[in-house]
Amino acid sequence: MSTSGSFAGLAARGRSAGPLVQPRMGFSGPRRMRAGLEAVRRARAATVGTLTLDSYTRVKDYASAERALADGFPLNGYPLVTHGPDTTRAVLDGIQGPDFPVQVRHGSALPDDIIAALVAAGLDATEGGPVSYCLPYSRVPLREATVSWARSCERFAELRDRGVEPHLESFGGCMMGQMCPPGLLIAITVLEGLFFHRHGLRSISLSYAQQTDIRQDEEAVAALRSLATAFLPDDTDWHIVVYAYMGKYPRTHGGALLVLRAAAELAVRTGATRLIVKTPAESYRIPTIEENVEALEFAGAAAAAEATRTPPDTAPGPAPDTGIAAEARQLIEAVLGLHPDIGQALVRAFAKGYLDVPYCLHSDNHGRSRGYIDGAGRLRWASVGSMPIRGITGGTREHTVGSSELLSALSYVERTHDLLALRSQDTRTSDELDAGTTAADLRQA
Repeated sequence: MSTSGSFAGLAARGRSAGPLVQPRMGFSGPRRMRAGLEAVRRARAATVGTLTLDSYTRVKDYASAERALADGFPLNGYPLVTHGPDTTRAVLDGIQGPDFPVQVRHGSALPDDIIAALVAAGLDATEGGPVSYCLPYSRVPLREATVSWARSCERFAELRDRGVEPHLESFGGCMMGQMCPPGLLIAITVLEGLFFHRHGLRSISLSYAQQTDIRQDEEAVAALRSLATAFLPDDTDWHIVVYAYMGKYPRTHGGALLVLRAAAELAVRTGATRLIVKTPAESYRIPTIEENVEALEFAGAAAAAEATRTPPDTAPGPAPDTGIAAEARQLIEAVLGLHPDIGQALVRAFAKGYLDVPYCLHSDNHGRSRGYIDGAGRLRWASVGSMPIRGITGGTREHTVGSSELLSALSYVERTHDLLALRSQDTRTSDELDAGTTAADLRQA
């Protein structure tokens, strides 16, 4: 049986048309959620729709979600399970289609109910993973999350029997949002991609979150592409997703736009298929529909401007090699060598400290690794703990990270881009901002 799905084949579209831009947008009310999707679809950019779910649904607290809806209390996302399939079908009716895919983004370590609800509502794309939606977001034991994700993937893959190709995006390239050097991000997203394939999925995307240095990011995405090609089976339809910086965002409008512009340019130069967009408002509140659309249009314009300098159908050029690919490969191979079942291999890897996410407090994470930002703005390992990568991307001497250095590093992107924007005194809106203006221009202002 031939299959089709709203996300299947997006990689080919991305190569020919440049990156699709996608918000992280979710509202509790069905009417407002529908209005948001309609606005995103009408935006002056090539867009993908999103239903971002609320925090109660993330932790399976459906009673609280139902009570909030009954009391008219707004949630921080769309309560997919509580609303039920009929309501969600009405939200999507006439909006979702081949030219406008819609993805569910949720943050749940135990996604069984969410997968069942989105399938019942006629959706075929979501994201997450047994590691990436467990360690940063929950207290659920990793072994329990892995079992739940395996079961959910297999049920999701049953859509293929109905002629629909389901799509699952790994969130592994965004562990903790910040202070995690690229080699570990790449390893986790590739390992989650292999986990998805092992449990029946064939349409997959791999993620990478913009970090602190554009040259390092370009090398990292190139490494992700090469390792995905090497490790994912040939029957996998896969593409790469770049996220705009997921840590502390600049508080000035201009500073936020500088970060977003850099993310859009990164997506184009590395051949990414999608770009997950953040808005200037996200440093202090949930953005409005209008703010989401403005950010999408700005990112789309920035990507189009970069594409005139880097045509999207051109293969990405060679990136400098500082060892990121070698580090990620070493981690992937070390994990795969622990057990033939990748789910059990992941659990054992964290138990042994072969995977160890910096500053992550989950009880299954060793918590011995540390990252820091060097004088050139690149993310480095201060300590690798028990991970088998010592010396691959730097020296063997550990760098002690004190509390003041950590706090400074956490606000590095916010601080540096706000300073650039304030020095430029650039108060233009996204519609007025010249697509040729770069961070280098602002440094000279």
